[in-house]
Amino acid sequence: MKTTVNVCLCFLTFLLVFSARGETRSIRVFVALADNASQGIVPVPPKIGNGDDADENLYWGTSEGFRSVFRNSKAWQKVEAAKPEGGPVLERIGFKHRDQDCKLLAEAWRGSEIKACTEAFFAELKSGEADLVVYVGHDGLMDFSLPIIVGNERKKPAAAMVLCCKSRAFFGPHLEALGAAPVLMTEQLMYPGSFLVRDAAAAWLRGDSLADIRMAAARSYAANQGISVKAAAGVFSTLSE
Repeated sequence: MKTTVNVCLCFLTFLLVFSARGETRSIRVFVALADNASQGIVPVPPKIGNGDDADENLYWGTSEGFRSVFRNSKAWQKVEAAKPEGGPVLERIGFKHRDQDCKLLAEAWRGSEIKACTEAFFAELKSGEADLVVYVGHDGLMDFSLPIIVGNERKKPAAAMVLCCKSRAFFGPHLEALGAAPVLMTEQLMYPGSFLVRDAAAAWLRGDSLADIRMAAARSYAANQGISVKAAAGVFSTLSE
């Protein structure tokens, strides 16, 4: 509970610092680090599959991990970073968009804490402040179950992106019950590189349609995987406006 309170206080401070105009949009990203030891994933090389090492982890510290992708993005500027001692969150990093009035806070969650990370993702959708809430990592709901929470305490429902394998099938019922608005979900087994967060979030910030957000993700995925855009589009769900 103490760790959760500290995480919430940090995020609220971040909101206050960068919300002076009252129109700032916010994005919250939950990254569950890849972990060969505790997750039902196809094992990756040990160096990038250690869920206790954010710096080397597949989903955070590698060239296609969240921290690297956003640090190297010309659209985003880093404004804060911290490595809490102990607890489920290994690193927390904040960015602001250079052209849009938007801030982003991302957290690298210890791989063995994937269930807590998923719960925190749902809690943000229920009662948090972020306009867009993103989950990146393994689909932990393939390995464990969580109760479906009905309803939210928000003035306006949050948009949600879930970048993990078959997220619409596993996360979809939870998002529906929470009243969240899915803007990017997946249909197939896939690789949740954070280039997808970067490019899909850019489309969301522009106010693109759900179809255009899906195609932005498809083009990004096709370039990374060396497949056709048509094949890549099949990875992502067709969502209704």
